Amino acid sequence: MKTNLLFRIFISVLTLYCLCGLIMSACDDDDDDEPVATATPTATPTMIPDAIEKTFGGLASDFAHSVQQTSDGGYILAGSTNSFGAGGSDVYLIKTDNALTEEWSMTFGGLLDDGANSVQQTSDGGYIIGGYSDSFGPGLRDIFMIKTDSTGTEEWRKIFGDSESNDCGNSVQQTSDGGYIITGYTAAPDNNYDFFLLKTDGAGNPVWLVNLGGTGNDVGNSVLQTSDGGYICAGSRGSNGNDVFLLKTDSAGIVEWSNTFGGAYEDFAHSVFQTSNGGYIVAGQIKSDVDGMDNVYLIKTDDRGNEEWSKTFGGSDRDTGNSVQQTSDGGYVVAGSTRSSGAGEDDVILIKTDNTGIEEWSKNFGGTEGDSGHAVLQTSDGSFIIAGVTESYGAGSHDIYVIKYGN
Repeated sequence: MKTNLLFRIFISVLTLYCLCGLIMSACDDDDDDEPVATATPTATPTMIPDAIEKTFGGLASDFAHSVQQTSDGGYILAGSTNSFGAGGSDVYLIKTDNALTEEWSMTFGGLLDDGANSVQQTSDGGYIIGGYSDSFGPGLRDIFMIKTDSTGTEEWRKIFGDSESNDCGNSVQQTSDGGYIITGYTAAPDNNYDFFLLKTDGAGNPVWLVNLGGTGNDVGNSVLQTSDGGYICAGSRGSNGNDVFLLKTDSAGIVEWSNTFGGAYEDFAHSVFQTSNGGYIVAGQIKSDVDGMDNVYLIKTDDRGNEEWSKTFGGSDRDTGNSVQQTSDGGYVVAGSTRSSGAGEDDVILIKTDNTGIEEWSKNFGGTEGDSGHAVLQTSDGSFIIAGVTESYGAGSHDIYVIKYGN
């Protein structure tokens, strides 16, 4: 009897052991299946550690040309969309939170091509947008200014141009008096571009206009109000090929000085920023005398526009600097595109220098196709936000590409 009891206990233990083994095997099988289920490739870029990368857009072509951090810690993006809107391309305005999650988006435009090159948050919490319109106005293409409230709802729009010209606004900023300053180009009667600088009041009505032109193309690409209440504008002048062009006016638009920089070939400025010592940092591109390829061009001037130093960055192929800002440590950050390094036809490039223009580090972002960074700024947490375009990721042929790197 005692033997039968022991035998039954033995059988029970053996049965329990087998059941546990089956349960554990089933659990292990579930674990093995899980990576297979989540290994499907995704279009979301995750190439660089410490970076958040997002795309926005639809099935057609969408671009971002400007980004600013907003007072709530999020971001506002402006560019153009062929995926949404009324027709052709439309102005595309996207508001995100700090993690680059879209909160809302708006389009503005008509049946033809319209787009934005610049955006800034205004003192009332709304936004001012500068760009171009083929849909409205008297000309083939006209300067387009749009003011919205904090939700992206249009408050007013203004069109500037004449019936015989192609005109475009490339950069806009709110001024200390509540008005706006915008720069770009207007087509001259000889079909060359002339530089313009237009000051408006708070309702977008013109106050004064500066026009400069020569025998070539003259373009304003970047403008900001300076610490003395005047304005600094960077672009290119084409009287002798193309040279980097830097112009300073007083608060009434009276030209105080202008300077050109560059070599024997085609050179352009895309961005200007006033530095903490009252001078200016300019980013663009310079064509090499050696191999004929563009390199990133960084120029530091004093407060009168006299060059203190200049630096070039790049390799054996085309590299451009599209945006520059001084960083909290006194150095500089430049965003643009590179064909000399990276994974694709073009990659977004981010270059950090010290206060003398010596490179401290650089990072590439992108995939196997063409990607480019059009705007950069340092954020309140010390990281960097870049806006541009990608052919490597997203839903369409070109998509808005936004990268937050660091911290």
